Amino acid sequence: MSQSTDDKDHANNDMTNNDADLVALDINATESIDDEIMDTFYQRDNLLRVMLVTLDYIDERIHQGLTLPYFEDIEPERWQSKTKALDIYITDEIEGQALNLEARNKDYATNILSYPSDLPLAIIELMPTLPLGELIICHDVMVREAKAQNKAVEQHISHLLIHGILHLLGFDHELGQTEQDEMEKFEIDILAKLGLPNPYI
Repeated sequence: MSQSTDDKDHANNDMTNNDADLVALDINATESIDDEIMDTFYQRDNLLRVMLVTLDYIDERIHQGLTLPYFEDIEPERWQSKTKALDIYITDEIEGQALNLEARNKDYATNILSYPSDLPLAIIELMPTLPLGELIICHDVMVREAKAQNKAVEQHISHLLIHGILHLLGFDHELGQTEQDEMEKFEIDILAKLGLPNPYI
């Protein structure tokens, strides 16, 4: 997979505020995604804020007894003490279609693909940083869907980023109506904390 890293994203990795102690966010893009697209829609500070608010919300729910399907074996205190790492890769429709075919045997580009880290507990326990996995965002699909839904592209990206992070934690709306309702509630609550509207109405 051909990748090029936005230099400004790497410069921002040297943040000195408390956010740097909580999460590690790496953003890359395929060569056809130019700097203007990255600067307009995928600014690191914006994506970082969505990630932080999502993880803060999940931490609140863990205190209320929520279990994370992909991390159910790790003690809640250990989960909350570890820095979380997330990789985001922005791609175009051509590569997005190929990746979706490879990953899900579906011959079209989808909005976001989630690749959980799927590490065993013994490895996670040894790592100071807990990798959540990788999210692959197809920019072309994001723009098309946002237009069809009469919403700003940035708003749609925020929603789908939350959706993808929840998938990386093991939540899956395709398992049944109960799971779908739970996941949608999480998304609605997190978006509200970001000052964004319910995307399901």
